[in-house]
Amino acid sequence: MQDLKSRTVRAGLINVGSRGLGFAIRIMALMVLGRLLTPEDYGLVTMVTAFTGVLNMFGCFGLFQAAIQRDSLSEAESSALFWLNLSFGALLTLLAIVAAPMVSAFYREPRLLAIMDVIAFTFLITAAGVQHGALLQRRLAFGTSAKIDICALVVATAVSVGMAVAGYGYWAIVSMTITLPLATTVGLWLSAGWMPGRPRMVPGLRSMLRFGGGTTLTGFLSYITINTDKLLLGRVWGTEATGLYSRAFYLINFPTENLNITIGEVAFAALSRTRGDLDRLRRYFLKCYSLVVTLTLPLTVVCGLFADDVILVVLGPKWTSAIEIFRTLAPTMLVFAISSPLGWLLNALGLIRRGVHIGLFSASFMVAGIAIGLPYGPHGVALAYSSVMVLKVIPITIWALHGTGVRVREFAGALMSPLAACAIAALVGFGVHSLCPPSMAPVLRLLMDVGSFGAAYLSALLLIAGEKALYLDLFRAAKASASV
Repeated sequence: MQDLKSRTVRAGLINVGSRGLGFAIRIMALMVLGRLLTPEDYGLVTMVTAFTGVLNMFGCFGLFQAAIQRDSLSEAESSALFWLNLSFGALLTLLAIVAAPMVSAFYREPRLLAIMDVIAFTFLITAAGVQHGALLQRRLAFGTSAKIDICALVVATAVSVGMAVAGYGYWAIVSMTITLPLATTVGLWLSAGWMPGRPRMVPGLRSMLRFGGGTTLTGFLSYITINTDKLLLGRVWGTEATGLYSRAFYLINFPTENLNITIGEVAFAALSRTRGDLDRLRRYFLKCYSLVVTLTLPLTVVCGLFADDVILVVLGPKWTSAIEIFRTLAPTMLVFAISSPLGWLLNALGLIRRGVHIGLFSASFMVAGIAIGLPYGPHGVALAYSSVMVLKVIPITIWALHGTGVRVREFAGALMSPLAACAIAALVGFGVHSLCPPSMAPVLRLLMDVGSFGAAYLSALLLIAGEKALYLDLFRAAKASASV
């Protein structure tokens, strides 16, 4: 506890660096695969993952978070959690194989049968490394986790691109869903230096199962909120529409998901250690949240303003039909940045029941919205999804913060400075964009747009919005952690 701040900052810096490198690798892979594969290829795999993703919510039954959240974890408890995770993974693999014919019949697409049979084994593979990953996070050993993640991603990307070049089509995408967790699990076993003992029941297991059950239900409801659109699009509009929508959604969701995971992994571990000191927890939470929105808000504006060039540069000219879908979904980036930190806070404080209730409200609201937009195709679904996300963010924020010690005024105040800086940067970026000739190569135009926007945003944030104190504090903490 005495050096928690420096350890947290050091872990955060490591996580940011590794996730940044991982982000670059994924974007490069996306650029290559987007030109080698078709929207139909992505649509086929998305149809399957929309179903397997539901099962994945139950993969470790929230025991990963339960293991991190506990103040202490014995050897016997770790072993019991490992065998439970492996059992859940084996059961879900079997369920996915049994469900494969029904999924194929639901979409009226026979190719999905073989795809789902292969992807089913990801549950067992992932479950074998869950407890090893939890032990590394409890130690805040994010440097080791970072090396594992990057190595696994490089291996999976190389296999996927190689298969795409060889003409294997959608199997190139399927290969990544298997290779990535396999390489990660192998790395976790080699790095954690821990072997599970024999399976047996332990006294603390019941409370962890209760905690895990609550977080699993919350995750399941969140998954319904995020993936109902793709599931119904595949059923009603087919593979190509689903592929266009899923790639646009991935490009929108991927940067914010990476940021939230990057900061969230460290934040949750730190918040769980400080939940006995609510004032300290409040300060940690507000700093983490401020960092998330400061990084996410400019991404939201860039995607909305320069959607056409982003799609042309990243995916290529065959994906131009996804441009308006991408632009319509851009506001959801900010909503994810606002809502995800609320989950860290509720889980760290053990307010699982409130998280479940919020998830029920969000899922019901989203399903109703998607049903309204579905008759209008992927563009209608994108508009419905984005509208629901924006409409629900204020009531959910007030609901989640109630009684936690974090005031709504403080939470909203952290958004004001980056919002003002973004408004200034948007004017500068749009001005530069309008001056670029239409004949300019999209990649050059996008570099000029993003460069001018980024320079204006940083200047406004540090000089006008007064955020210098936050980053000076982070710099001092980083400097202190480097000397430890």
